[in-house]
Amino acid sequence: MLSVSEAEARAAALVERAAKAGADAADALYYGDASTSVQVRLGELEDVSRSEGEQIGLRLFVGRRSASVSSSDLSDEALSALVERAAAMAREAPEDPYAGLAPDDRLLRGGAIDVEGDDGADPSPASLKARALATEEAARAVAGVTNSEGGGASAGRTILALGTSHGFCRGYTTSGYGGYASVIAGTGAGMQRDYSQHQVRHLADLEAAEITGRRAGERAVARLDPVRLTSGAMPVVFDPRVGGGLVGHLLGAIVGSAVARRTTFLLDKEGELVFPEGITIRDDPHRRRGLRSKPFDGEGLPTAPRELVAAGRLTGWLMDSASARQLGRAPTGHAVRGVAGPPGAGATNVHMEPGAVSKAELIADIVRGVYVTELIGQGVNGVTGDYSRGASGFLIENGEIGPPVAEITIAGNLIDMYRNLAAADDLEFRHSVNVPTLRIDGMTIAGA
Repeated sequence: MLSVSEAEARAAALVERAAKAGADAADALYYGDASTSVQVRLGELEDVSRSEGEQIGLRLFVGRRSASVSSSDLSDEALSALVERAAAMAREAPEDPYAGLAPDDRLLRGGAIDVEGDDGADPSPASLKARALATEEAARAVAGVTNSEGGGASAGRTILALGTSHGFCRGYTTSGYGGYASVIAGTGAGMQRDYSQHQVRHLADLEAAEITGRRAGERAVARLDPVRLTSGAMPVVFDPRVGGGLVGHLLGAIVGSAVARRTTFLLDKEGELVFPEGITIRDDPHRRRGLRSKPFDGEGLPTAPRELVAAGRLTGWLMDSASARQLGRAPTGHAVRGVAGPPGAGATNVHMEPGAVSKAELIADIVRGVYVTELIGQGVNGVTGDYSRGASGFLIENGEIGPPVAEITIAGNLIDMYRNLAAADDLEFRHSVNVPTLRIDGMTIAGA
Protein backbone atom coordinates (compact mmCIF):
# COMPACT_ATOMS: atom_id res chain seq x y z
CA MET A 1 0.00 0.00 0.00
CA LEU A 2 0.99 3.61 -0.47
CA SER A 3 2.05 5.81 2.39
CA VAL A 4 -0.11 8.81 3.30
CA SER A 5 2.32 11.19 1.61
CA GLU A 6 2.34 9.09 -1.56
CA ALA A 7 -1.46 8.99 -1.64
CA GLU A 8 -1.62 12.75 -1.14
CA ALA A 9 0.81 13.22 -4.03
CA ARG A 10 -1.41 11.09 -6.29
CA ALA A 11 -4.49 13.15 -5.50
CA ALA A 12 -2.65 16.46 -5.92
CA ALA A 13 -1.16 15.39 -9.25
CA LEU A 14 -4.60 14.51 -10.63
CA VAL A 15 -5.99 17.90 -9.58
CA GLU A 16 -3.06 19.57 -11.32
CA ARG A 17 -3.82 17.63 -14.52
CA ALA A 18 -7.42 18.83 -14.34
CA ALA A 19 -6.34 22.45 -14.03
CA LYS A 20 -4.11 22.10 -17.07
CA ALA A 21 -7.05 20.64 -18.99
CA GLY A 22 -9.06 23.81 -18.40
CA ALA A 23 -10.96 23.02 -15.21
CA ASP A 24 -12.08 26.02 -13.17
CA ALA A 25 -11.96 23.85 -10.04
CA ALA A 26 -11.44 20.19 -9.19
CA ASP A 27 -10.94 17.73 -6.38
CA ALA A 28 -9.56 14.20 -6.34
CA LEU A 29 -10.05 11.37 -3.86
CA TYR A 30 -7.64 8.45 -3.61
CA TYR A 31 -8.75 5.28 -1.83
CA GLY A 32 -6.63 2.19 -1.29
CA ASP A 33 -7.34 -0.87 0.79
CA ALA A 34 -5.91 -4.26 1.67
CA SER A 35 -7.68 -6.96 3.67
CA THR A 36 -7.34 -10.58 4.71
CA SER A 37 -10.26 -12.75 5.82
CA VAL A 38 -10.58 -16.33 6.96
CA GLN A 39 -13.79 -18.39 7.04
CA VAL A 40 -14.24 -21.74 8.78
CA ARG A 41 -17.17 -24.12 9.16
CA LEU A 42 -17.60 -27.16 11.39
CA GLY A 43 -14.01 -26.91 12.51
CA GLU A 44 -12.56 -26.92 9.01
CA LEU A 45 -11.02 -24.15 6.97
CA GLU A 46 -13.35 -23.03 4.18
CA ASP A 47 -11.64 -20.01 2.67
CA VAL A 48 -8.73 -17.63 3.02
CA SER A 49 -8.92 -14.51 0.91
CA ARG A 50 -6.67 -11.53 0.38
CA SER A 51 -7.69 -8.45 -1.54
CA GLU A 52 -5.77 -5.30 -2.40
CA GLY A 53 -6.90 -2.44 -4.57
CA GLU A 54 -6.74 1.26 -5.22
CA GLN A 55 -9.03 3.72 -6.93
CA ILE A 56 -8.99 7.40 -7.65
CA GLY A 57 -11.90 9.69 -8.42
CA LEU A 58 -11.94 13.13 -10.01
CA ARG A 59 -14.66 15.78 -9.76
CA LEU A 60 -14.07 18.52 -12.32
CA PHE A 61 -15.88 21.85 -12.67
CA VAL A 62 -16.29 24.07 -15.72
CA GLY A 63 -18.18 27.04 -14.37
CA ARG A 64 -21.29 25.60 -12.66
CA ARG A 65 -21.12 22.46 -14.74
CA SER A 66 -19.43 19.41 -13.28
CA ALA A 67 -18.66 15.76 -13.90
CA SER A 68 -17.32 12.94 -11.73
CA VAL A 69 -15.25 10.02 -13.02
CA SER A 70 -13.15 7.31 -11.38
CA SER A 71 -10.62 4.66 -12.29
CA SER A 72 -8.83 1.69 -10.74
CA ASP A 73 -6.10 2.04 -13.36
CA LEU A 74 -3.66 4.62 -12.07
CA SER A 75 -1.21 4.54 -14.94
CA ASP A 76 -0.17 7.83 -16.52
CA GLU A 77 -2.03 7.01 -19.72
CA ALA A 78 -5.24 6.07 -17.87
CA LEU A 79 -5.23 9.23 -15.76
CA SER A 80 -4.72 11.42 -18.83
CA ALA A 81 -7.75 9.79 -20.44
CA LEU A 82 -9.67 10.18 -17.18
CA VAL A 83 -9.10 13.95 -17.12
CA GLU A 84 -10.04 14.33 -20.78
CA ARG A 85 -13.24 12.37 -20.26
CA ALA A 86 -14.20 14.38 -17.19
CA ALA A 87 -13.59 17.69 -18.97
CA ALA A 88 -15.69 16.63 -21.96
CA MET A 89 -18.51 15.43 -19.71
CA ALA A 90 -18.50 18.61 -17.63
CA ARG A 91 -18.84 20.83 -20.67
CA GLU A 92 -22.00 18.94 -21.66
CA ALA A 93 -23.51 18.71 -18.18
CA PRO A 94 -26.40 20.97 -17.08
CA GLU A 95 -25.59 23.94 -14.91
CA ASP A 96 -26.08 23.52 -11.19
CA PRO A 97 -26.22 26.78 -9.20
CA TYR A 98 -25.29 24.94 -6.00
CA ALA A 99 -22.31 22.99 -7.35
CA GLY A 100 -18.76 23.77 -6.31
CA LEU A 101 -15.99 22.97 -3.90
CA ALA A 102 -16.27 23.68 -0.20
CA PRO A 103 -15.65 27.30 0.85
CA ASP A 104 -11.90 27.93 1.05
CA ASP A 105 -12.14 29.69 4.41
CA ARG A 106 -13.72 26.64 6.02
CA LEU A 107 -11.12 24.04 5.02
CA LEU A 108 -8.98 22.28 7.60
CA ARG A 109 -5.80 24.27 8.07
CA GLY A 110 -3.02 23.50 10.52
CA GLY A 111 -2.74 20.28 12.51
CA ALA A 112 -5.36 17.54 12.35
CA ILE A 113 -6.63 15.73 15.43
CA ASP A 114 -5.30 12.21 15.95
CA VAL A 115 -8.30 9.86 16.21
CA GLU A 116 -6.08 6.77 16.66
CA GLY A 117 -7.65 5.15 13.61
CA ASP A 118 -4.73 2.86 12.76
CA ASP A 119 -2.81 0.66 15.18
CA GLY A 120 -0.26 -0.54 12.61
CA ALA A 121 -0.88 -4.21 13.39
CA ASP A 122 -0.73 -6.89 10.70
CA PRO A 123 -2.00 -10.24 12.03
CA SER A 124 -0.96 -13.28 10.02
CA PRO A 125 -3.47 -15.51 8.20
CA ALA A 126 -2.55 -18.25 10.69
CA SER A 127 -3.56 -16.10 13.66
CA LEU A 128 -6.82 -15.12 11.93
CA LYS A 129 -7.53 -18.81 11.28
CA ALA A 130 -6.94 -19.64 14.93
CA ARG A 131 -9.33 -16.88 16.00
CA ALA A 132 -12.01 -17.99 13.53
CA LEU A 133 -11.76 -21.61 14.71
CA ALA A 134 -11.93 -20.59 18.37
CA THR A 135 -14.96 -18.39 17.74
CA GLU A 136 -16.93 -21.11 15.98
CA GLU A 137 -15.85 -23.76 18.49
CA ALA A 138 -17.16 -21.67 21.38
CA ALA A 139 -20.48 -21.21 19.59
CA ARG A 140 -20.85 -24.92 18.78
CA ALA A 141 -20.02 -25.85 22.37
CA VAL A 142 -23.23 -24.25 23.67
CA ALA A 143 -25.75 -26.96 24.55
CA GLY A 144 -28.55 -27.03 21.98
CA VAL A 145 -26.49 -25.82 19.01
CA THR A 146 -26.80 -28.41 16.24
CA ASN A 147 -25.14 -26.90 13.18
CA SER A 148 -23.04 -24.00 12.04
CA GLU A 149 -23.11 -21.48 9.23
CA GLY A 150 -19.49 -20.72 10.03
CA GLY A 151 -17.15 -18.39 11.81
CA GLY A 152 -14.60 -15.92 10.60
CA ALA A 153 -11.96 -13.35 11.35
CA SER A 154 -10.65 -10.46 9.30
CA ALA A 155 -8.05 -7.70 9.26
CA GLY A 156 -7.62 -4.78 6.92
CA ARG A 157 -6.24 -1.34 6.34
CA THR A 158 -7.43 1.58 4.22
CA ILE A 159 -5.80 4.80 3.12
CA LEU A 160 -7.63 7.90 1.95
CA ALA A 161 -6.29 11.14 0.53
CA LEU A 162 -8.19 14.19 -0.70
CA GLY A 163 -6.76 16.98 -2.82
CA THR A 164 -8.53 20.12 -4.06
CA SER A 165 -7.66 22.90 -6.46
CA HIS A 166 -7.77 25.51 -3.70
CA GLY A 167 -4.81 23.99 -1.93
CA PHE A 168 -6.16 21.37 0.44
CA CYS A 169 -4.28 18.04 0.39
CA ARG A 170 -4.56 15.66 3.35
CA GLY A 171 -4.79 11.94 3.97
CA TYR A 172 -5.09 9.38 6.74
CA THR A 173 -5.17 5.62 7.31
CA THR A 174 -7.49 3.35 9.28
CA SER A 175 -7.20 -0.25 10.37
CA GLY A 176 -10.04 -2.67 11.06
CA TYR A 177 -10.43 -6.09 12.65
CA GLY A 178 -13.43 -8.34 13.17
CA GLY A 179 -14.68 -11.72 14.25
CA TYR A 180 -18.03 -13.47 13.98
CA ALA A 181 -19.92 -16.74 14.30
CA SER A 182 -23.35 -17.80 13.03
CA VAL A 183 -24.90 -21.04 14.28
CA ILE A 184 -28.14 -23.02 14.28
CA ALA A 185 -29.95 -24.52 17.25
CA GLY A 186 -32.63 -27.22 17.28
CA THR A 187 -33.67 -29.66 14.58
CA GLY A 188 -36.19 -29.98 11.76
CA ALA A 189 -38.86 -27.32 11.46
CA GLY A 190 -37.92 -25.98 14.90
CA MET A 191 -34.44 -24.83 13.95
CA GLN A 192 -33.39 -21.29 14.86
CA ARG A 193 -30.38 -19.26 13.74
CA ASP A 194 -28.51 -16.38 15.35
CA TYR A 195 -25.09 -14.76 15.26
CA SER A 196 -22.63 -12.53 17.05
CA GLN A 197 -19.92 -10.26 15.69
CA HIS A 198 -17.48 -7.63 16.85
CA GLN A 199 -15.57 -5.00 14.83
CA VAL A 200 -12.89 -2.61 16.05
CA ARG A 201 -10.16 -0.27 14.83
CA HIS A 202 -7.41 -1.61 17.12
CA LEU A 203 -6.67 -5.30 17.39
CA ALA A 204 -6.17 -4.96 21.14
CA ASP A 205 -9.83 -3.91 21.48
CA LEU A 206 -11.26 -7.01 19.77
CA GLU A 207 -13.10 -9.12 22.33
CA ALA A 208 -11.94 -12.68 22.97
CA ALA A 209 -13.04 -15.19 20.34
CA GLU A 210 -14.69 -17.31 23.01
CA ILE A 211 -16.94 -14.43 24.08
CA THR A 212 -18.12 -13.73 20.54
CA GLY A 213 -18.74 -17.40 19.85
CA ARG A 214 -20.52 -18.20 23.10
CA ARG A 215 -22.84 -15.23 22.60
CA ALA A 216 -23.80 -16.50 19.14
CA GLY A 217 -24.62 -19.96 20.49
CA GLU A 218 -26.61 -18.69 23.46
CA ARG A 219 -28.62 -16.36 21.23
CA ALA A 220 -29.54 -19.18 18.86
CA VAL A 221 -30.60 -21.54 21.66
CA ALA A 222 -32.66 -18.83 23.36
CA ARG A 223 -34.82 -18.54 20.23
CA LEU A 224 -36.00 -22.17 20.30
CA ASP A 225 -39.70 -22.99 20.68
CA PRO A 226 -41.23 -19.54 20.04
CA VAL A 227 -44.75 -18.90 21.31
CA ARG A 228 -47.58 -17.20 19.45
CA LEU A 229 -48.32 -13.60 20.24
CA THR A 230 -51.76 -12.06 19.95
CA SER A 231 -52.07 -8.77 18.08
CA GLY A 232 -52.62 -5.47 19.82
CA ALA A 233 -51.03 -2.25 21.05
CA MET A 234 -48.29 -2.76 23.62
CA PRO A 235 -44.83 -1.55 24.69
CA VAL A 236 -41.88 -2.58 22.52
CA VAL A 237 -38.37 -2.75 23.96
CA PHE A 238 -35.45 -2.67 21.52
CA ASP A 239 -32.23 -4.53 22.27
CA PRO A 240 -29.17 -2.28 21.70
CA ARG A 241 -28.06 -4.31 18.68
CA VAL A 242 -31.23 -3.32 16.80
CA GLY A 243 -32.17 -0.08 18.57
CA GLY A 244 -29.51 1.83 16.68
CA GLY A 245 -31.69 1.52 13.60
CA LEU A 246 -34.15 3.97 15.15
CA VAL A 247 -31.40 6.57 15.31
CA GLY A 248 -30.37 5.60 11.79
CA HIS A 249 -33.76 6.72 10.51
CA LEU A 250 -33.22 10.04 12.28
CA LEU A 251 -29.85 10.48 10.57
CA GLY A 252 -31.35 9.85 7.15
CA ALA A 253 -34.05 12.43 7.84
CA ILE A 254 -31.72 15.29 8.81
CA VAL A 255 -29.30 15.29 5.86
CA GLY A 256 -29.39 18.57 3.98
CA SER A 257 -30.37 17.05 0.63
CA ALA A 258 -33.56 15.55 2.09
CA VAL A 259 -34.43 18.85 3.74
CA ALA A 260 -33.78 20.79 0.52
CA ARG A 261 -36.00 18.39 -1.44
CA ARG A 262 -38.59 18.52 1.36
CA THR A 263 -38.63 14.73 1.48
CA THR A 264 -38.17 14.15 5.21
CA PHE A 265 -40.66 13.47 7.98
CA LEU A 266 -38.69 15.93 10.14
CA LEU A 267 -39.24 18.88 7.80
CA ASP A 268 -39.80 22.12 9.77
CA LYS A 269 -38.91 20.33 13.04
CA GLU A 270 -35.60 22.14 13.57
CA GLY A 271 -35.41 23.43 17.13
CA GLU A 272 -38.54 21.57 18.16
CA LEU A 273 -38.97 18.95 20.86
CA VAL A 274 -38.83 15.72 18.83
CA PHE A 275 -37.81 13.37 21.68
CA PRO A 276 -38.51 13.55 25.42
CA GLU A 277 -36.34 16.12 27.22
CA GLY A 278 -34.16 13.40 28.71
CA ILE A 279 -32.87 12.25 25.30
CA THR A 280 -29.59 13.58 23.86
CA ILE A 281 -27.97 12.18 20.72
CA ARG A 282 -24.36 13.04 19.85
CA ASP A 283 -22.19 12.74 16.75
CA ASP A 284 -18.50 12.40 17.63
CA PRO A 285 -16.03 12.11 14.71
CA HIS A 286 -13.13 12.45 17.17
CA ARG A 287 -13.87 9.41 19.32
CA ARG A 288 -10.57 7.61 19.85
CA ARG A 289 -10.55 4.40 17.81
CA GLY A 290 -14.15 5.00 16.70
CA LEU A 291 -15.36 3.02 13.70
CA ARG A 292 -16.15 6.21 11.75
CA SER A 293 -13.71 8.65 13.33
CA LYS A 294 -11.93 11.03 10.94
CA PRO A 295 -10.09 14.36 11.12
CA PHE A 296 -11.75 15.93 8.07
CA ASP A 297 -14.84 15.30 5.98
CA GLY A 298 -15.26 14.40 2.31
CA GLU A 299 -14.70 17.99 1.21
CA GLY A 300 -11.74 18.84 3.45
CA LEU A 301 -13.65 20.59 6.24
CA PRO A 302 -12.57 19.88 9.82
CA THR A 303 -14.85 17.56 11.75
CA ALA A 304 -16.13 18.35 15.24
CA PRO A 305 -18.35 16.71 17.88
CA ARG A 306 -21.94 17.92 17.85
CA GLU A 307 -25.25 17.30 19.57
CA LEU A 308 -27.82 16.27 16.96
CA VAL A 309 -30.58 16.15 19.55
CA ALA A 310 -30.08 18.21 22.71
CA ALA A 311 -32.48 17.61 25.61
CA GLY A 312 -35.01 16.26 23.12
CA ARG A 313 -34.74 19.13 20.61
CA LEU A 314 -33.53 18.69 17.05
CA THR A 315 -30.55 21.02 16.68
CA GLY A 316 -30.31 21.22 12.87
CA TRP A 317 -29.20 19.47 9.70
CA LEU A 318 -26.15 17.59 8.41
CA MET A 319 -24.92 19.48 5.35
CA ASP A 320 -22.31 19.17 2.65
CA SER A 321 -21.48 22.33 0.68
CA ALA A 322 -24.05 21.82 -2.09
CA SER A 323 -27.01 21.24 0.23
CA ALA A 324 -25.83 24.10 2.47
CA ARG A 325 -25.89 26.50 -0.48
CA GLN A 326 -29.34 25.25 -1.41
CA LEU A 327 -30.59 25.92 2.11
CA GLY A 328 -28.74 29.21 2.51
CA ARG A 329 -26.61 27.78 5.31
CA ALA A 330 -22.97 26.92 5.98
CA PRO A 331 -21.67 23.35 5.57
CA THR A 332 -21.36 21.43 8.83
CA GLY A 333 -18.33 19.23 8.15
CA HIS A 334 -20.46 16.15 7.44
CA ALA A 335 -19.67 15.58 3.76
CA VAL A 336 -19.28 11.90 2.85
CA ARG A 337 -18.30 10.49 -0.51
CA GLY A 338 -16.92 7.63 -2.51
CA VAL A 339 -14.42 7.85 -5.33
CA ALA A 340 -17.25 8.21 -7.86
CA GLY A 341 -19.89 10.92 -7.68
CA PRO A 342 -20.32 14.12 -5.71
CA PRO A 343 -20.38 14.28 -1.90
CA GLY A 344 -23.49 13.79 0.17
CA ALA A 345 -23.87 14.24 3.92
CA GLY A 346 -23.83 11.80 6.80
CA ALA A 347 -22.93 11.33 10.45
CA THR A 348 -19.91 9.57 11.98
CA ASN A 349 -19.88 7.90 15.41
CA VAL A 350 -23.33 8.47 16.86
CA HIS A 351 -24.65 7.55 20.26
CA MET A 352 -27.65 8.24 22.44
CA GLU A 353 -26.79 9.24 25.98
CA PRO A 354 -27.81 6.60 28.55
CA GLY A 355 -30.88 7.07 30.66
CA ALA A 356 -31.14 6.98 34.46
CA VAL A 357 -32.73 3.55 34.95
CA SER A 358 -31.47 0.01 34.49
CA LYS A 359 -32.80 -2.33 31.83
CA ALA A 360 -34.70 -4.24 34.52
CA GLU A 361 -36.28 -1.02 35.79
CA LEU A 362 -37.15 0.06 32.24
CA ILE A 363 -39.34 -3.01 31.71
CA ALA A 364 -40.48 -3.58 35.30
CA ASP A 365 -44.00 -2.16 34.80
CA ILE A 366 -44.71 -3.82 31.45
CA VAL A 367 -47.61 -6.25 31.89
CA ARG A 368 -47.37 -7.53 28.34
CA GLY A 369 -44.92 -6.40 25.66
CA VAL A 370 -42.17 -7.47 23.28
CA TYR A 371 -38.41 -7.39 23.60
CA VAL A 372 -37.09 -7.14 20.01
CA THR A 373 -33.70 -8.62 19.09
CA GLU A 374 -34.04 -8.85 15.30
CA LEU A 375 -35.69 -6.64 12.67
CA ILE A 376 -36.54 -7.80 9.17
CA GLY A 377 -37.27 -5.83 6.01
CA GLN A 378 -37.07 -2.15 5.12
CA GLY A 379 -40.62 -0.96 5.78
CA VAL A 380 -39.84 2.64 6.72
CA ASN A 381 -41.13 5.64 4.78
CA GLY A 382 -38.62 8.48 5.11
CA VAL A 383 -41.13 11.07 3.90
CA THR A 384 -44.03 10.28 6.24
CA GLY A 385 -42.22 8.46 9.03
CA ASP A 386 -44.51 5.43 8.77
CA TYR A 387 -42.76 2.42 10.27
CA SER A 388 -43.63 -1.27 9.78
CA ARG A 389 -41.08 -4.06 10.09
CA GLY A 390 -40.96 -7.75 10.69
CA ALA A 391 -39.42 -8.69 14.01
CA SER A 392 -38.56 -11.45 16.44
CA GLY A 393 -37.49 -11.46 20.04
CA PHE A 394 -39.05 -12.35 23.38
CA LEU A 395 -42.34 -11.87 25.18
CA ILE A 396 -42.32 -9.56 28.19
CA GLU A 397 -44.84 -10.52 30.90
CA ASN A 398 -45.21 -8.83 34.26
CA GLY A 399 -41.86 -7.10 33.99
CA GLU A 400 -39.88 -10.21 33.04
CA ILE A 401 -38.43 -11.32 29.70
CA GLY A 402 -40.04 -14.65 28.86
CA PRO A 403 -40.26 -17.08 25.95
CA PRO A 404 -39.20 -16.24 22.38
CA VAL A 405 -41.61 -14.88 19.76
CA ALA A 406 -41.15 -14.89 16.00
CA GLU A 407 -42.85 -13.80 12.79
CA ILE A 408 -44.41 -10.67 14.22
CA THR A 409 -44.76 -7.18 12.78
CA ILE A 410 -44.25 -3.98 14.75
CA ALA A 411 -45.71 -0.73 13.41
CA GLY A 412 -46.05 2.94 14.25
CA ASN A 413 -44.92 6.35 13.06
CA LEU A 414 -41.43 7.58 13.85
CA ILE A 415 -42.68 10.98 15.06
CA ASP A 416 -44.88 9.28 17.66
CA MET A 417 -42.25 6.65 18.41
CA TYR A 418 -39.57 9.24 19.13
CA ARG A 419 -41.90 11.22 21.41
CA ASN A 420 -42.63 8.09 23.45
CA LEU A 421 -39.06 6.79 23.68
CA ALA A 422 -37.30 6.01 26.96
CA ALA A 423 -33.70 4.84 27.42
CA ALA A 424 -32.00 2.56 29.94
CA ASP A 425 -28.52 3.12 31.36
CA ASP A 426 -26.73 0.23 29.58
CA LEU A 427 -24.99 2.07 26.73
CA GLU A 428 -21.96 0.30 25.23
CA PHE A 429 -19.83 1.41 22.28
CA ARG A 430 -19.78 -1.52 19.84
CA HIS A 431 -21.08 -0.08 16.56
CA SER A 432 -20.99 3.13 14.55
CA VAL A 433 -24.44 3.98 15.99
CA ASN A 434 -24.80 3.03 19.65
CA VAL A 435 -27.84 3.18 21.92
CA PRO A 436 -28.84 1.71 25.26
CA THR A 437 -31.90 -0.50 25.58
CA LEU A 438 -34.88 1.53 24.33
CA ARG A 439 -38.59 1.38 25.15
CA ILE A 440 -41.48 2.74 23.09
CA ASP A 441 -45.02 2.43 24.39
CA GLY A 442 -48.17 2.05 22.30
CA MET A 443 -46.75 0.40 19.19
CA THR A 444 -49.02 -1.83 17.11
CA ILE A 445 -48.10 -5.53 17.12
CA ALA A 446 -49.38 -8.02 14.55
CA GLY A 447 -48.82 -11.55 15.83
CA ALA A 448 -48.40 -14.78 13.89
